[in-house]
Amino acid sequence: MRLLHTSDWHVGRTFHGADTVDALSAVLGEIPDRVRRERIDVVLVAGDVYDSAMPAGRHVEALTRALQAIRDAGAEVILSSGNHDSPARLGANAGFARAGGLHLSTTATDPSSWCVDLEDEHGPVRVYAVPYLEPVVLRAVVPEAGIDSQASAMRWAMDAVRADLADRPARSVVLAHCFAAGVEPEDDDAPREIRAGGLDVVPISAFDGVDYAALGHIHSRQQLSPAVRYSGAPLHYSFRERSPERGGWLVELGARGLERVDWLSLPVPRPLTEVRGELESLLADPALDGTEGHWVRAVLTDAAMPLDAMRRLQQRWPHCAQVEWAGSAGRGDGADVRERMQRRSDAEVVDDFLAHVRGEGPSDEERALVADGLARVAAAEAAR
Repeated sequence: MRLLHTSDWHVGRTFHGADTVDALSAVLGEIPDRVRRERIDVVLVAGDVYDSAMPAGRHVEALTRALQAIRDAGAEVILSSGNHDSPARLGANAGFARAGGLHLSTTATDPSSWCVDLEDEHGPVRVYAVPYLEPVVLRAVVPEAGIDSQASAMRWAMDAVRADLADRPARSVVLAHCFAAGVEPEDDDAPREIRAGGLDVVPISAFDGVDYAALGHIHSRQQLSPAVRYSGAPLHYSFRERSPERGGWLVELGARGLERVDWLSLPVPRPLTEVRGELESLLADPALDGTEGHWVRAVLTDAAMPLDAMRRLQQRWPHCAQVEWAGSAGRGDGADVRERMQRRSDAEVVDDFLAHVRGEGPSDEERALVADGLARVAAAEAAR
């Protein structure tokens, strides 16, 4: 059996204010061709299908067209919900969709709903599409499990997966949406909603017992082990994303389990480019010829911040999306300051606020209360 591991489609997301739905549709439109050419049986999407819990109508239509084209090409599709998705909305009509080869897994509290039973010439294959796990929600449903973090939530989920495999042995694949050990999300564009009060990392060992773990949540491809990988997003959504390539992992299961994993590239509609130097030099530099159609981040090293820098840069690079002034003192302009502010977690904002109004940050007990409150808000937003 051949499976294409993708994740983080984020239908409806913008890039520095620019609409991306047409570019994303073009990239996803390449998948049916890959399905036919590579004889792919199943396409996996490991969470964050939409970028919003309330996607616009045209974003729903764009996703529907992409999924229909993949099904028409002959592959089944298995999607799990991520922290950006509304489980109720994404999972609507899941029973009808399953009959047509589209499997939507959105009920985090019901492990019996995660499994998709498939079969090839070597026998059964079980794909467990684990939705994004919100510890606060799970604590209310299974208080006896002692779930207090993403790590313990994933251990609970994988224990359920392993128990099912013990009763019904088969080759197996799991989809999960989380930070796993070995990733460096601060260097990527990983969303921060998944954590409150600090990074919550799931150990790789949590995925023991399955043939392959198809992970989502990190937007650049990563290999944590031969059988535990991130595919990354199909588009670049930030200049912080490290890998220039976009695509997915082509996973092949043989008679005894995982046989091989290969990278399957998808086109990059608009590459990312960073240019650095003084404004006048950049505008005239022939070495940058050919980058005019790229998304551009400009780091200006002029001694003083040039006036009207963005407008002048966009005369050469119409898609210049970000300007940073390094200057002689290494200072950033207002946009850079705003970006650094936006990269703080909600818990860090609360910490800074308390330190400002009362002269000291929160105690450990207060941090725990803040973390729990933020997690409850995130859970309520995800369920809208």
